[in-house]
Amino acid sequence: MENYEQELLNQLAHKIKKRRNELNISQEKLAEKCNFDRTYISLLERAKRNPSYLSLVKLCIGLEIEITELLKEEISNESR
Repeated sequence: MENYEQELLNQLAHKIKKRRNELNISQEKLAEKCNFDRTYISLLERAKRNPSYLSLVKLCIGLEIEITELLKEEISNESR
């Protein structure tokens, strides 16, 4: 995996964990809301998994966030 791609996964992981903490819910509770396994949430938060579109939709519902906000890129094009 290229550095840029890994950085994107790292950003997504950070946003997922940050939002979960803002909601003050555990990985287990988020997993229940999304119909995922808790270990999948852990893998996402550690940037070890690249979620599918459908998983992102479920995740956004569980995190009570718009998908555009979750996917907003925060690094410059110079990092590519």
